[in-house]
Order: sequence, then structure tokens, then C-alpha cells
Amino acid sequence: MQQSLYSAAVGMTSQQTRLDTIAQNIANSQSAGYKAARVDFKDALYQTMKTPVLEDGAENNLLVGSGAVVASIATTFEQGSIVATGEMYDFAIAGSGFFALRGRNGEVMYTRSGSFRAAPFNDEMYLTSQSGEFVLGTDGDVIRIPDGGIRVAEDGTIYSNDERVGQIGLYDFTNPNGLSKVGETRFMETAASGPAEAQTEGIILQGNLEQSNVSLADEMTMLIRSQRAYALMSRALSTTDNMLGLANTMHS
Repeated sequence: MQQSLYSAAVGMTSQQTRLDTIAQNIANSQSAGYKAARVDFKDALYQTMKTPVLEDGAENNLLVGSGAVVASIATTFEQGSIVATGEMYDFAIAGSGFFALRGRNGEVMYTRSGSFRAAPFNDEMYLTSQSGEFVLGTDGDVIRIPDGGIRVAEDGTIYSNDERVGQIGLYDFTNPNGLSKVGETRFMETAASGPAEAQTEGIILQGNLEQSNVSLADEMTMLIRSQRAYALMSRALSTTDNMLGLANTMHS
């Protein structure tokens, strides 16, 4: 009976994690470059039981589970739809790859969100994210924006008055699923992802943004399933608690 109490509690905790993940996906369904997350489960430890009815043998070994626990929270890197904005500093990646951003403390992050702007720094203009991180070029350095605006080719080459002034870098990883999520649309490399490598297959589209790849229909379906599973675990927990109380009363 105590095992059922534990299994129900573990199930409620796991479903709460999935509900939180679904809520985050829905909240970011309109965020450019956002990649949906999903919760993967695995069985908890099984225990072997023996029935007194059957003779010893393979069929006599019964397994009782301990519920399901969260195995991982994975990110789905499928391409989102690309929408034209007409803005000079909006960029979408068609295909694989990430933009690289350098934060205030020198840390490098990677994103699919190409909603950038021209921001002043030391009396010059630089290409940055909306929150102020520097966008990095193919050489890993920051990108200075000359007066008069820019035109960006599909390979990321930046032109000002038909003069080449730099190139937006695209980077990719051997295992993107190994990236560590550090914000709604930001990732950092890990040992599991492998080091960042220059990406030459992706195409940069100026004046466009990649939309979130969240499917609201899928999220709402999963939300209903998770709410029902959570309610079931809650009833199991309540029933087990009542049975334990009754057993204690009878024992006393």
C-alpha cells in the first residue's frame, strides 16, 4: 500500500513537470525562433514479487512498478514557418544552423531567433540581439554596422553600398539535442552537443523571421491528457491515504 502511495506521488510530480513544459510552449508560441520542448518519461525501478499460488519458476516472478519518472526534457529543432517582415535587421535561417551571440560576460550563446537591431557601442553601431548581445560573424568577432544600412546575401555576406563589410556567422553542432537551454530561445554548447562548427548549408533570409515551431493543437491535446493523468494520480493518492488511515484505525 505504501508503494501505491509512492507511485501516485511520483506520477503527480512527473505530470506537473509536463504541464509546466506545455505552459512554457504555449506562452512562447508567438516567440520568433522558439523551439518546442517535450517531456520524455521512463519507468521507475521495478521490484520482483513472488506469488504463493504458483510453483517456483519463471512465471512465478511478478514485477511491480514504482511509477513513471521524467527521463529528460528534450527540444524539438524542427524548422518553424518563415514570415516576411520587411525589416532590415530581421533574419531567418532556412535549413540548419544557429546564429551566435556574445553576452556581456563574454559567454557565447546560440539561437534561431534572428530579430536583431543596430545598437551603439563606443560611438559605433553594431549588430546585436534585441536584448543587447553582440551577433558574431564567421570569424567569431562582432559585426560593425556602417551608416546607411546594410544588405545581406543568403550566405550571410553583409554589403553596404555594394561593398562587402562582413559576414553573419552560422554555426551547427554534431548533436544539437545535447545543447543546454539557457533562455527561451538561447542555447549553449556542452560536451554532449560537441563544439560549434561553421555551417555552410543554411540560408539567411533578410527581412524575414522564423516563427515558433509550437503546434497549439498538439499542445492542447497533450494538456488535456496530462490534466487527466494528474487527476487520476491525485485520486489514487487520496484513495491510498484513506486506506492507510482505515488500516491504522483497525490496527489500533
